[in-house]
Amino acid sequence: MNPVSDTVLERVERLHRSIVRVIRGKAEIVDALIAALLARGHVLLEDVPGVGKTTLAQALARSLRLDFHRIQFTSDTLPSDIIGISIYRQDSGNFEFVPGPLFANVVLADEINRAAPRTQSALLEAMSEHAVTVEKTRYRLDEPFLVVATQNPIESTGTYPLPESQLDRFLMRLSMGYPGPDEELELLKAGGAEPELDQLEPVLSSAEVIELQSMVAEVHTGEKILAYLMEVITKTRDHQALSLGVSTRGSLAWQRSAQAMALVRGRTFVVPDDLQHTAESVLAHRVLLADPLIGDGWEKSRKERAVIRSIIENTNVPR
Repeated sequence: MNPVSDTVLERVERLHRSIVRVIRGKAEIVDALIAALLARGHVLLEDVPGVGKTTLAQALARSLRLDFHRIQFTSDTLPSDIIGISIYRQDSGNFEFVPGPLFANVVLADEINRAAPRTQSALLEAMSEHAVTVEKTRYRLDEPFLVVATQNPIESTGTYPLPESQLDRFLMRLSMGYPGPDEELELLKAGGAEPELDQLEPVLSSAEVIELQSMVAEVHTGEKILAYLMEVITKTRDHQALSLGVSTRGSLAWQRSAQAMALVRGRTFVVPDDLQHTAESVLAHRVLLADPLIGDGWEKSRKERAVIRSIIENTNVPR
C-alpha cells in the first residue's frame, strides 16, 4: 500500500498550515479537527473559557471556501431560531420557508450547553442525517456539513448538560488546554489571535473537501488492526469503572476517525498509532461511568478519558 498522492497530501498540509497560523502549539488538536472534517463528523470543543475554542472553529471556517454561520446559544434560544421558520406571504397566499443559521457548511454552536434541551435536540436530525424537517417538509443541508460546538465544563449555573444521545452525535470531543509559555508569549506580542485570523484566506474549496471526504472510506484497515480495535471496545464493555461501554456506532466512529487520521498523516492504511491518537477523543464521551457520585462537568470528562487511556495502555499493540 502506497502513501497518498502528492495532491491529497498538499491539500491537507495547506489546510493545516492555515489553521496553525492562528492556533499555535496545538498541531495535534488541529489534525484531529481536520480528521473529523474528512470523516464527515462533528466536533465538541470542551474546555475552560479563553483558550481559543471559538478561534479554532473560526480559523477552520475561514480556511475553507464554505458558508459559515455562528450561533450563540442562550437559555431562551428556540429551535426555530437555528432551523428556520415558515412565513406566510400574503401576496402569494403561500408559506415560504426562511432557513435559519443551521443552513451553512460550517456551523459554530457556541456554548451549546446553555441552550435548553428542546433546542439542543433540534440539532440531532441535522447532525445525524444532514437534513431537517419543518412542518412535514424535509430540507437537505448542503455538503460538506460540519457542526463545531463549544462548551465550558466548569461553569454549571444556567447550563443544561448534553444527554448521551446528543453527545453520541459528536464524532470527537476535544480539549485544547492552555497554550505553552512560548506560544502564549508570541500571542501576547502579536496582540492576540484576531490580527492573524483576519488575514486568513480560503485554501480549500467545497469540491476539494468533498473529494477528500470520499477518500476516507478507501483507507485500508487490516485484520490485525480491526482485532485490536475490537479488543479495546470489548474491554470498555467489561470494565469495572464503567456501567456502559462503547456501542457499535462508537466502534464504527473510531474506525472512521482512524482512517481519516491516517489520510491526514499521508497514508492509505491505518496503523495502531492512528487508533491510539483518536481513542480518547472518540470513545471517552461514549461511555457511562459506574460511580454515581461523579456528576457532570470537568471531573466526569477527566475520569472518562482516564479510563479509556488505561484501557489503551493495557492492551497489546499488534505487530
